[in-house]
Amino acid sequence: MRIGCHVSIAGGIEQSVIRAENLDINTMQIFSKNSRTWKEKIYSPAEIDHFQKVLQQTDISPVFIHTSYLINLASSDEVISARSITAFLAELERADALLSNSGVPYLIVHPGAHQGAGEEYGLEMIIKALKVALKHLVSLNLSTMILLENTSGSGTNLGYSFSQLRYITEGTGWSEKIGLCLDTCHAFAAGYNLSNEKGIEDIITELDNKIGLERLIIIHLNDSKYSFNSRKDRHMPIGDGFIGLEGFKLLVNHPSLKDLPFILETPRQNDEDDRRNINLVKSLRE
Repeated sequence: MRIGCHVSIAGGIEQSVIRAENLDINTMQIFSKNSRTWKEKIYSPAEIDHFQKVLQQTDISPVFIHTSYLINLASSDEVISARSITAFLAELERADALLSNSGVPYLIVHPGAHQGAGEEYGLEMIIKALKVALKHLVSLNLSTMILLENTSGSGTNLGYSFSQLRYITEGTGWSEKIGLCLDTCHAFAAGYNLSNEKGIEDIITELDNKIGLERLIIIHLNDSKYSFNSRKDRHMPIGDGFIGLEGFKLLVNHPSLKDLPFILETPRQNDEDDRRNINLVKSLRE
């Protein structure tokens, strides 16, 4: 079972590996820079080499990088749109530099929010931005794979349905560089009932029919503070929300999902919170 959580890069990106080992996890997610600033991080060859050497001495794989929260590929604001695309391209390059020696570099991104311009407009902006990104990957011969994360549909956020994610993926020409990250809290809040067996079977069937299960690369395991179809994005510890332990037990043991990496983004005050959630998920595995 590949299970991990989001790990801090404070003190140097190699420290994330050390923290992950201390948590006894075998996969992890990180930011490659400060997620709440536009300022880019440029790693020196020595920093990259050190990170890769530390990582290669472990069983931690795969490693996922989550993009900055500031990036909005659906924005109708010309300045924000341009900044977002520039930042996204930089994230693609960093992911390749940091992870190409350790397997496929995966970069997770929220599709974006249309901010009042309308869903159709926002979806077209996302497709346009992804096409720029795909050309960038080819031009620089980067191996990074882009993973679109489903959203809860709060506010004007897009990508809350498999129909929208299909529209975006289809708009890129079904590029093999586009995959999916399924967030359980987001899905539940958006109207996909992961708390019972029927709901889980329905979501797997719809995902396979509209996008293809082969594109599902990772699952974010997060319980939901708010009830089904609330359109509110608030993560809770495993079993403490409306999805509940039974839902997570079904998820981590489902034949179509059990071999995927599971990453927790549950609320934490310290490492013990992460350990408690990780051990709880492990105990659900049959």
